[in-house]
Amino acid sequence: MVTENSPAPAFKLLDETGTPRSLTDYLGKPVVLYFYPADDTPGCTKEACSFRDDYGVYDQAGIVILGVSPDSPKSHAKFKAKYNLPFTLLADDGHQVCDLYGVWGNKKLWGHEYEGVLRTTFLIDERGMIKKIFPNVKPDGHSAEVLAALKN
Repeated sequence: MVTENSPAPAFKLLDETGTPRSLTDYLGKPVVLYFYPADDTPGCTKEACSFRDDYGVYDQAGIVILGVSPDSPKSHAKFKAKYNLPFTLLADDGHQVCDLYGVWGNKKLWGHEYEGVLRTTFLIDERGMIKKIFPNVKPDGHSAEVLAALKN
């Protein structure tokens, strides 16, 4: 179980260009690691675009944003280009990293139960420690919520 004030689990995933990326690549910088269900869906687009719209604030503070979903690098590349997303998207094919972070589980939609990504964000400090976990994220206003937490 991933908890606040514990080391962030290490991983290596392909980004939207097919380049392998490790969490350790970002040691020395704070990271916003956000898990989302799928590219180019209404809630996920709203969440990604809010991070995009606030990107200048994150970038100026030296904070890295990484989005993770089970979609392919090709899907991520299209999503990133369509919405001009300035941050890295990681492909968790097979949801191993989602499992590692405890964000894969049972969901319900219109009375139908299925397994998928539980929208969750982790704030990871420059030493690789989890400082804050945002479970059950609502896309509206989430980036502002993350920025407020980063100021504390």
